[in-house]
Amino acid sequence: MATEFQEKACEKALREYRKKFLTKKENLNADESTARLMVNSFLNNVLGYTLIDEIKTEYMIRGTYVDYVIQLNKKIQFVIEAKATSLDLNDRHLKQAVDYAVNEGVEWAILTNGRYIELHRVIFEKPIRSQKIFSYDLSDLSVMKTASKHIVNLTKRAVLKGELETYWKRFDALTEENMKKAIKSSEVIRTLRLQIKKKSGINFSDAEIAKSLSEIILK
Repeated sequence: MATEFQEKACEKALREYRKKFLTKKENLNADESTARLMVNSFLNNVLGYTLIDEIKTEYMIRGTYVDYVIQLNKKIQFVIEAKATSLDLNDRHLKQAVDYAVNEGVEWAILTNGRYIELHRVIFEKPIRSQKIFSYDLSDLSVMKTASKHIVNLTKRAVLKGELETYWKRFDALTEENMKKAIKSSEVIRTLRLQIKKKSGINFSDAEIAKSLSEIILK
């Protein structure tokens, strides 16, 4: 995981990026070509990737072109779909990014318009799906500290050290679906049954505890 020093360095870079690009009204309504300049700066100056060598533009995937890919050690780490800053990011844009990632076998997709940035994990199950990890408005000064704690995991250093994958495992472990599975596990049910018996003197069955717990979760 990133150190406090690394998080602060990321926050400083985000603030500099915001000051340079997102404090001018005209930039908040920029077309796609201007947004690309902003994205280039973000990938290079905030995340630390090298232009040309690691930041590839208009990368062809099965006959179509994704706006960006990040490539390290000959492996594509992210596909990135970039839109005009004047456009709100939507599900159609996300589908484009995810489709590119699926076709290239890449597990990470970034959707951005220079102002907003979203990170999605592509999960290669049947059916294939995606999970939003975070979404931030980088023009909002109040989110800089929080955003840096997450965006730091996208930096070149973090990816090379495997910290992005650790970040995903921590996120996935605490999703609502996995927490429900853990809560309803036989070990938790048994512990609850023994605790309730100790307090009430009544010996409920595991099935009764599980039913009551499911009702609580549904509420």
